[in-house]
Amino acid sequence: MRVYVNGESRELSGPTSLTELVTELDLPPARVAVELNRAVVRRSEWSTTMLQDDDRIEIVHFVGGGHAAHFASEKRSV
Repeated sequence: MRVYVNGESRELSGPTSLTELVTELDLPPARVAVELNRAVVRRSEWSTTMLQDDDRIEIVHFVGGGHAAHFASEKRSV
């Protein structure tokens, strides 16, 4: 199955949930937000959200800096 993560093609060997994808990409779940086919998916729904062929996933990784209340986001190349 082929999906696109942050615009890059990625082959998956079989049925994969968003939780499994985030784990496979070695991302810290508490510091990322996931969009699937242009819809934000709540973290509580990742384990039950199964990926389909040609899905488009955008993952944004939040990084802190400066003031404790200031957060910047950046897309992480995966």
